[in-house]
Amino acid sequence: MTMNSNPTNDVSSLSFEKAVEELESIVSALERGDVALDKSIEIYERGEALKKHCEALLGAAENRIEKIRLDRAGKPQGVEPLDGE
Repeated sequence: MTMNSNPTNDVSSLSFEKAVEELESIVSALERGDVALDKSIEIYERGEALKKHCEALLGAAENRIEKIRLDRAGKPQGVEPLDGE
């Protein structure tokens, strides 16, 4: 298990992949129920921080995705947000 013992440890430096890996480890430990109550609360709080970090990273990635806008002749005219925002 790659969990840090302190839920207040900064998660902002973790890559998306590392954060998801740690979050999956936390979920697995909590589902097994083999963690003491105090430790469960601590790692649950860490999991919440990791979840928020992953959501922020996904949001940033979505904002970077653009689709190419084509003119009537099918030639690229520029780019626009993927969702047309």
